[in-house]
Amino acid sequence: MDKNTKTYFFSNILSKTNSINLRLLFYALIIGLLVGLVGSFFRYILSLIENYRETIYRLAGVSGIEAWIWPIVLAIFGISVSLYLVRKWAPEASGSGVQEIEGALDGQRQMRWQRVLPVKFFASLFSLGSGLLLGREGPTIQIGANIGHMIKDLFGHSDSENNPLVSAGAAAGLGSAFNAPFAGIIFVIEEMHEHFKFNFYSVSAIMIGAGTSDFVVRALLGSSPVIQMTVFPNQNIYSLWLFVVLGLCLSIIGLIFNKLLIKSLDLFKIVAKTPIIFIGLFVGTSIAILGILFPEMIGGGYDTISEVLDHSFSFSFLIILFIVRMLLSIFSYSTGVSGGIFVPMLTLGVILGLMFGSISQHLFPSLIEHPAVFAVAGMAGIFAAVVRAPLTGLVLAIEMTSNFQLILPLIITTVTASAFTAFLGNQPIYSTLLKRTLDTHENK
Repeated sequence: MDKNTKTYFFSNILSKTNSINLRLLFYALIIGLLVGLVGSFFRYILSLIENYRETIYRLAGVSGIEAWIWPIVLAIFGISVSLYLVRKWAPEASGSGVQEIEGALDGQRQMRWQRVLPVKFFASLFSLGSGLLLGREGPTIQIGANIGHMIKDLFGHSDSENNPLVSAGAAAGLGSAFNAPFAGIIFVIEEMHEHFKFNFYSVSAIMIGAGTSDFVVRALLGSSPVIQMTVFPNQNIYSLWLFVVLGLCLSIIGLIFNKLLIKSLDLFKIVAKTPIIFIGLFVGTSIAILGILFPEMIGGGYDTISEVLDHSFSFSFLIILFIVRMLLSIFSYSTGVSGGIFVPMLTLGVILGLMFGSISQHLFPSLIEHPAVFAVAGMAGIFAAVVRAPLTGLVLAIEMTSNFQLILPLIITTVTASAFTAFLGNQPIYSTLLKRTLDTHENK
């Protein structure tokens, strides 16, 4: 091969490689636009449903017992429909779906976007609208990932392009759920690092997808932080050791949460063949009655977080609220309907963090000016302990609250929580869920 032939040969390869990479980035842009539009529409419809639910629950709370019938019927209907859609048409849409994405990136799980997209969208509206303690981020992450796979299929590209496009969709999905594009990027790189094919262009793709999706959501729904709270100044450096103590506490909570969640899933697996209507009757009636009597005990947790931060509850009630919401979050996820665990988990972090901050302020008044600082750290720390993704927990808490000055305390909390929970033998929850899914699939 002469010199001119070699030059032409390598130039042709380079040109083809550049074309593939540019095409990847263009598709990531399209994915971001689509995920942003779908995510915005999902959030908007869900907000209407939740506002209606809160209205009828509030009316039932001040009316006679006969006014309870309508909320109970709606809760039963929502849970039953969600469970039916998942069981009948797309079992992989159960729960958050993050483990399904990780399995698909490894080539171990099939992505049936034709089924998952409509089922995940509507089943999640019914389950979250019913009052179950579930988050919208699981649905948007799985929807985003499946949109990425859809783009790959529609344009007829090779399976080698599936990984970055699915990853871009997942990052865009998390970004669209919380107005948190950086958290979406970090989540894919950190949580899915064993599944994500890491190179310059794949990272660029997830950045484009997450950023574009967030732009669309902000343009349509607004740019306010998802959690409205005080933006705190830098903390007294002599108080930083308290964030180590908080991290240790959260590491134990993360271990307990994961163990109970797996035990609960095992229990519900036993009753998996129970007719859907019976599960809907039991779960829906329980959630509705509790929601009428104690509205802060149900739902994803945004309103509960606001009330907790407003110091609306006594310390003793916060203890009860934490225990009940943790058990109900696990219970809600275990039913098999569609929905995520991020928001219920972050709500637990806020409650525990504020309790810890209140105690710390009482014991060390000269060190602690704002006990709610520990609520932000609690969000990041509990995520780090449960998911074993400290960077994502840190960035997520900052983006959701706009507390950029708290980076150092949050680093301390998340590192302590994730490291110590690992020493205790706690496994990342999504890795455990993926293993359960693969084991179940093999045994069929």
